[in-house]
Order: sequence, then C-alpha cells, then structure tokens
Amino acid sequence: MTETMTFSAPRPLFAEFAAVIDAALDALVAAGTLPGDLPRHAVTTEPPRDPAHGDLSTNAAMVLAKPAGTNPRALATLLAAELGRDPRVVATEIAGPGFLNLRLTPGAWLGELRLIGQAGADYGRSAMGGGSVVNVEYVSANPTGPMHMGHCRGAVVGDALATLLAFAGHRVIREYYINDAGGQVDVLARSAHVRYREALGEAVGAIPEGLYPGDYLIPAGQALAAEFGDRYVAAPESEWLALFRTRAVAAMMAMIRDDLALLGIHHDVFSSEAELQATGKPALAEAWLRAHDLVYDGLLEAPKGKVAEDWEPVEMPLFRSTRFGDDQDRPIRKSDGNWTYFGADLAYHFQKAETADALVDIWGADHAGTVKRIRAAVAALTGAEGHPKPFEVKLVQMVQLLRDGVPVKMSKRAGTFVTLADVVREVGKDVVRFTMLSRKPDAQMDFDFAKVVEASKDNPVFYVQYCHARVCSTLRKASAEGFAPGADALDRLGDEELALVRLAAQFPRVIEGAAQAREPHRVAFYLYDLAGAFHAYWNLGNDRPDKRFIVADDQALTAARLFLAAQVGQVIRNGLAILGVAAAEEL
Repeated sequence: MTETMTFSAPRPLFAEFAAVIDAALDALVAAGTLPGDLPRHAVTTEPPRDPAHGDLSTNAAMVLAKPAGTNPRALATLLAAELGRDPRVVATEIAGPGFLNLRLTPGAWLGELRLIGQAGADYGRSAMGGGSVVNVEYVSANPTGPMHMGHCRGAVVGDALATLLAFAGHRVIREYYINDAGGQVDVLARSAHVRYREALGEAVGAIPEGLYPGDYLIPAGQALAAEFGDRYVAAPESEWLALFRTRAVAAMMAMIRDDLALLGIHHDVFSSEAELQATGKPALAEAWLRAHDLVYDGLLEAPKGKVAEDWEPVEMPLFRSTRFGDDQDRPIRKSDGNWTYFGADLAYHFQKAETADALVDIWGADHAGTVKRIRAAVAALTGAEGHPKPFEVKLVQMVQLLRDGVPVKMSKRAGTFVTLADVVREVGKDVVRFTMLSRKPDAQMDFDFAKVVEASKDNPVFYVQYCHARVCSTLRKASAEGFAPGADALDRLGDEELALVRLAAQFPRVIEGAAQAREPHRVAFYLYDLAGAFHAYWNLGNDRPDKRFIVADDQALTAARLFLAAQVGQVIRNGLAILGVAAAEEL
C-alpha cells in the first residue's frame, strides 16, 4: 500500500483564501445576516476565467443566496465588505448575477512564491484524502503473453492516478487482477506444451490454429523441458494441463512484471481469479446477496435480436441488477454450476471492498458494456446500510501506433502485437508515460514514434521537459557567473513575473481537483500551460535584455528572478513526479 506522507507547511494561497471566505461567512452569520445552517460544500475559490477580472473568484453569494432567502448581488455586497478587511485584498468586484472577484496585493503572491521554496517537493501535497484507503486496480491483462501497447495507456493512467491520490492524502492499494481461471489459460497451457515438445527436439512446425504463436513462449517451454524432461511429451492432457497452466501463468506474470517495471510500474497486490474461486469467495458473495434478497433463482431473459433455434429458458441464480440501474438481472452462475465472468468479478469486487473505502477500476473502452452491472454489484455488496462505497470505472481508449503517420506493422517476436517493451526501449519510459497522459483517457490517441520525440511545442513531452531543462540551465549559468537565487528582493518582480507566480500557485488546487475527479491527465495539461508561460517569459528577454533572468548589473533583481525560475522548476518537478516522469536537467 502507498502510504500518505505527513508534512507541515502553511496553507497554499487558494486554500488560505477559501478559509478567509469561510470566516467572512461566519461573520455574516454572527451578525444575523445569514442563517447558520447553510451548507457550504458548493462554495468555490478559484481563479476567474478571465485574468483581467482579478486574482480570485468565489461563487459564495451565488450558491448561498437562495437558501438564505436573499438576492445574490446583495449578499455579494455584504461579503465583499467583510473580505475587504483583509489587508491582502486591494479590491473587490461583483460580476454578473453575483460572482465576487478579488484583487490581491503583490505581496500575497510573493508569499506564495516563498511557500513553494519552503515546501519544496511537498508543495501541492494535500491532506484532502484524510488517509482514506482507495483501491486502484489497473492493467489486469490476461496472463497469456507480454504486455502490448493496448495495455500501456491504462497502465500509465492507473499508476499516475494512484500516485496522485497518495499525494492528495489517500492511502492507496495498487492492485492487479490475474485472470487465470478462464479458458484462455488452458489455451496458454496447450501452447506451452507445444513449446515444451519443441525444446526437447521435436519439429513442431507451425503452431496449431487457436494456440498462442508468439516466440515469447519458447523460454517457458525450455523451462518446462528442463524441469520435467520428456515425462509429459506423450502423456494425456489430463495429466499435464493443470501443471502446465500453473507454470505458464507464473512465467507470463514474471514477464508482465518485468514489462511494467520498464514503465516504472509496480503493484502492491496481485489477486488471482483461480485462487478467488478456490477459496470459495464467489459462494460467500452469493450467500451474502441471497441473505439480502439480491439473488434469486429465475429464468434468464432471451437474448436480444434474433434468437437461436436451440435456445431455451434455463433457471439460473440471478443478481437483482435492475434494482441498481442495470438493464436486466444478471446470472452469476451458468447452468452447469460454474461461475459466469460476472459472478467471479462480483466476488472479486466484494473482496476488494473489504480492505478499501473506495474503489477505482481502469478498464479498456471495449469493456464499457459491463460497467453498469459491476457498478450495480458494488452498490449492492457495499450498501447494506444505505451508503455504498464510492466506485468508479475509468474507460481508456486504445492507442494507434504510427511511424511518420503510417500504421506500425505487428511485432514478429510477439506474433500478433507490438510489445510495450519494444516501444519503451525505443523512445524511453518518460516519453511513453507523459504521452499517455497528454490526452483525456476516453479520447482516441495516435502514438507516432516520430512526433513523440520531436523537439517542438506540439510535442508536450518535449515542451515540459525543455522548460525544466531551461530552468536548470539558467541556474547553472547564473552560478558560473556568481549569481544565486534569493528571496530578499522579490518585490522587484513586475507584472510579467507575477503572472508566472499566479499560474504556479494554482498547482495545489489542480492536484485536489484532479484527485477528486480521478483524472491525472489534468496535471499533465497544467504542466503544459505552466511550461508555455515560462517559455513566453523567457522569450521576452530575446527582445528586451531588461527582462532576462540574469541582469549583469543588478544582482538583487537577478536573485529574485532566479528564485522565481527555481520555484517554477520545483512545481514542474512535483507535477512530473506524480506522472512518474523524470525531470530532465538538460536536453
């Protein structure tokens, strides 16, 4: 489990002013202007959409006026008077139907800049999660071969989300569900048997249709040959199938772990479907559901569309999925008594919920059709007292691999797909990870080998890394010339520099918002914007020497600007660390 870290630091500016606004509302309650029981959960403190409107904006008057029985603009006027007492507020402005915009002193923002320097790697870390346990299950690829690029995006999204949640104050369980109880692992065992015979010198020829043809099973066959000799060459399948299945799954999982390690991904828990069934977890889940009248024996509805001539209704144990918003009740066991995929998945989520306060699954978009039923299952299994545990499914679209705009051919080694390992070795872990987070996960993505290593603004990986490298280069150059960052003369910073500070100061609220929404790509988007603002300021110095970071004849101003650059670099590092990407010091 990823533990949360304790830290002690002043509140970031947006959190500080959220408290200031809360205190102002308390003052209005004390004065009898507002009722004391108004819910404030919808009150926000954020930057205005248009920076020209001010530094901070709150919707407090908008969301509280109606339940308070007053007019939003009237309430905003009273709130503005209270907030104007804070010495850091230089102006208040009521906009539209009742939004309240605040303008702050430069000193308020310079204080935040100092806070970044003080907090360092902890800047943006939050206690929002309160130590609650979130189980994030991701990857969970069938253990039938090496990782391919179809798994990559979900792996990165899940891993970055787990790190983000830990940074936001949760305890996180990173889990991988091994689907080792279905027919595909019997096919794997038979495929391994072919490679086993091959390792003992048999000319097996082309791999039979329906088996896994990839060369990745050759080492597994060799290991089986070394362990068992020719004992199972001519033996009936009943003697070796279970044994070869266990050995082959173990070999594939070792390969998968190695592939994931190339991306910097490591799970806390690997849960086996076969073990889940062997320990009777599905039966326990069924018994629990029956005790709560959520499973009954009934007839499965006929399949939609054209019904096969040999179809006939069969009585099965059905989960009352429709009570929880699903389209129909779902069978948890087949007519032969074996568990359905849904029955096993239901039991697996029952198991996960025992050790977590909230669950998040990262699935491929091709599993969208099963979301409703699993949501229904979790709501049923965890909501006996009327408060089901939070559960979310994040769907991730596939990635199309291109090379200069042309689809990439399949991997000869894998037989049917491009391996993740090959891609990581070609372009690097950091490029792969950031690229996977450079778009919303439910949007289609093209991964062009040429574009992801391109040195241009259009390549977000390069653009953000180049920002950090520029900061490091500037600090190295300044040191060589006898300059160092310093906070003594920060009041020398002007409007252009303060605009950078305002953007850097949004990092803590970006973290909390991304964690609440379970959307780590928001961090990547923010880093791109911050990098863009830094590059824009840097380019000012090309035409205006007085705007360069190093002003040779002004040591105090240079120290202040270097301090600013260093803190922008710190925020970039903190954000990249959440995404699992190293911050480049030179490019």
